Amino acid sequence: MSDTRDRRIGFDNERYLEEQSAAILQRVERFGDRLYLEFGGKLLFDYHAARVLPGYDPNVKIRLLKRLLDSIEIVFCVSARDVARGRIRGDFGMTYDTATLRTLDDLKDHGLPVTAVSLNRFSEEPAAVQLKNKIERRGTRVYTQGDIRGYPTDVDRIVSDDGYGKNPYIETRKPIVVITGAGPGSGKMATALSQMYHDHRAGRSSGFAKFETFPIWDLPIDHPVNVAYEAATADIGDFNLVDPFHLTAHGQTAINYNRDVENFPILRAILERILGSGGRVPCYRSPTEMGVNRASSGIIDDAAVCEAARQEVLRRSFRYRWEYAIGAERRETVERIDALVHRLGLQPTDRAVVQPARDAARRAEAAGKGHQGMFCGAAIALDDHTMITGRNSPLLHSASATMLNAVKHLAGIPDSIDLLPSAVIHNLARLKREVMGLAGESLDVEEVLVALAISATGNPAAEAGLQALPTLRGTEMHMTHIPTQGDLVGLRRLGINITTDAELTPGGYYLR
Repeated sequence: MSDTRDRRIGFDNERYLEEQSAAILQRVERFGDRLYLEFGGKLLFDYHAARVLPGYDPNVKIRLLKRLLDSIEIVFCVSARDVARGRIRGDFGMTYDTATLRTLDDLKDHGLPVTAVSLNRFSEEPAAVQLKNKIERRGTRVYTQGDIRGYPTDVDRIVSDDGYGKNPYIETRKPIVVITGAGPGSGKMATALSQMYHDHRAGRSSGFAKFETFPIWDLPIDHPVNVAYEAATADIGDFNLVDPFHLTAHGQTAINYNRDVENFPILRAILERILGSGGRVPCYRSPTEMGVNRASSGIIDDAAVCEAARQEVLRRSFRYRWEYAIGAERRETVERIDALVHRLGLQPTDRAVVQPARDAARRAEAAGKGHQGMFCGAAIALDDHTMITGRNSPLLHSASATMLNAVKHLAGIPDSIDLLPSAVIHNLARLKREVMGLAGESLDVEEVLVALAISATGNPAAEAGLQALPTLRGTEMHMTHIPTQGDLVGLRRLGINITTDAELTPGGYYLR
C-alpha cells in the first residue's frame, strides 16, 4: 500500500452540510429557547480532517456556521492557565494567547464576530490579564470564571450558588450559542453548563449538545478514520471504545472516546440537577446521544478515506518519533502509536516518500566519501505521480534542494538551468558566515524561498519556479534528518506535509 497523489475525493462537503445543519436545528427544537453547542476540535483550518477525509474543506465548519448565521452567536473560551504557562498550539506553532487573537480576527473576517470571550480558570495571572485587556480593547466583552472547589465530582457544590452560581452570566440573544475554544481544556463544557444553570434558575429553557467530528460514532471502531483519531490524540492517551451507555439505552453500537464515556455519569448527574428530575426536557442517556455529528453522511468513497486515514496514522507515527528524539514526547506515546500502526498492518515504507528519501541520503553518502558531516536525503511526491528527491550539499539543505528540484519539474525547467544563480547562493552563505556568525552556511527552505522571490525580478526561470510553488500545497515530503526551524517554517507556509526519520545531526546539518 502507498499514498498515491491522485487526490481521490472521498468526502462531499455539500451533502455533509445539508445533513449537519438539519441535525443541529432539530436539536434546538428539543430544548426550546436556547441550545449551547460545544464545538470540539478546530473551528478553522482543520487540516487533520482534510487529510483523513480527502475532499473535506478545512473551513467547512465556518460554512456550516454561515448557513446558520441568523440563529447563532459565538462564545470563545480560553484557559487562563494555558495562557500563563505559554502553551503552544502545534497546528499554528503559536502560543494560546496569540492563537486566540488570531482566531477572533479570522472569525470576524468570515463575518462571524464573537459575542464574548470566557477566560476560564482565571486567578489574575498577569499574562491572562494582559490578554483580557487586549481583547476588550478590540471591542469584545470578556468574562472571567475561576475554579469551582470539588469540580467535577462534588455535584451538590457545582450546581449551586457556590458553584456555577458564582460565574457571571454571559448575555446572548440567539437560539444557538456556539461555544468553541483555543484547544482542549479551555473550559467549553463548563461554560455551557454554567449558562444552563443560570438560565434554568431564571425560568428560561436551554440545553446542551456536542459537535465533534471525531471519532465518527457510526463508523466501526477499527475503521481507519477512527484509528487516525486515536493516533492524533496518542499524546494524551485517548482511545476509542463502544459506548456502553448507548448500547444499553438504544441497543445500538456507537463509537465514542474514553474521556467522554468516563465522565458521562458525572455529567449526567450535573445535567439532571440543572434540569430537574421532572423537567420538560429529558436528559441524555449516553454521551453519544449528546452529539450531533453527521460526518459519515459526507463520505462518498470509503476506500479513498480509508487509505488517507492510514497515511495519517503513518504521519503521526513519524511525528511522535521525531518529538521523542528531541525530548518533547514520552516513550509511552511512541508505544501507543506503534500499536496503532501494527493494528492497521502498516509499515513505515507504506508512506511512499520514505524509501526514496532514504535512498537519496545513501547516494549523498556515496558521493561524499572522504568528507566530514551528515548526509541527508529528502523526497517529495507530486500530483503527477513523479517522485522528486534531493540531498544536502555545502550550499543547500536536502529539503531546499528537493523543493527546488520539484518546482523545476513543475515549471518544465531543464536540470541544466539554475533557478538561483550561484552568486546569490554564495553571497547568502557568506552573509550567514561572516556577518551573522552562523556555523552553518547552507540555505534552509525559508531562505531559499526569499532568494527565489528576489531572483524572480530578473530571472525568467526563477519567476517560473515561483509561479509553480502553489502547486506544492498538499503534497507529501519525507526527510531523513531532523529539519531546522527555517525548513519547518518554509514547508508549513508552502502547505507541504512533512515527516522525518529524525536522525540527529551532531556534526551539523550541512556537508562540510
